[in-house]
Amino acid sequence: MIIKEVTCKVPELMAMKTYPLALYSIGNVELLQKRKIAIIGSRNPIHYAMHGTQELAQKLSLAGVCIVSGGAMGVDALAHRGAGVSNTIMVAGTGLDIRYPRINQNLIKDIEAQGLVLSQFKEGSPSMKWNFPLRNELIVALGEVLIVTQADLKSGSMHSITFARKMGKKIYVLPHRSGESEGTNMLLSKGLATPIYDIDAFVKGFGFIQEEKEEDSFLTYCKCNPLYSEAIAKFGAQVFEYEFVGKIVVENGRIRRT
Repeated sequence: MIIKEVTCKVPELMAMKTYPLALYSIGNVELLQKRKIAIIGSRNPIHYAMHGTQELAQKLSLAGVCIVSGGAMGVDALAHRGAGVSNTIMVAGTGLDIRYPRINQNLIKDIEAQGLVLSQFKEGSPSMKWNFPLRNELIVALGEVLIVTQADLKSGSMHSITFARKMGKKIYVLPHRSGESEGTNMLLSKGLATPIYDIDAFVKGFGFIQEEKEEDSFLTYCKCNPLYSEAIAKFGAQVFEYEFVGKIVVENGRIRRT
């Protein structure tokens, strides 16, 4: 791994209480030039939050948005994976020579190779509890808005929400049933967050989605219910993308438009 110091100012970080004394990176620093949204949440998300996190991250990423998160278990890892490792920024709470948490080592390696990992902490800095509020503030600062897909009342995500409010960032949450994600439900009850009821409408509302062209060669191809294997050979990753966002379904080895 090659650790470099980010020497140019990152404008978004001026929103922090104190601009980082140093900022270290591994990977593609050009991702800092893109529009960015931060997605965070529970380390133990329920299935609904897991699915919502991945769908949000992927659809935003497909629309050209870079996803920022903290590399932790649960929602963070799902956000990075949903975005794709080449279009995500992970903010670490340790020195960049330490891949933490260990359970996400492979994911972190992939982000280092194709995306971007940032840290305020010099090499050798271990995982210390007071590092993570600083990491969380940096995550919030980088994002144009903050999305919290699930959070308990007493959690690091709620501390991040405090940072977002101080910075004047808009906060979005997934709506949950009573008794679930009590932190985000409390925000909704107090009018401090905006619920995301329709993910497609949310993404489009930011102006990230452009209207589809009248003719989509892949969807036209799918009119004849092609074999899945043939579609993969011809269109590659586009098949997975369209399947994930629900434009096609795979049935009995063939593709059908929805």
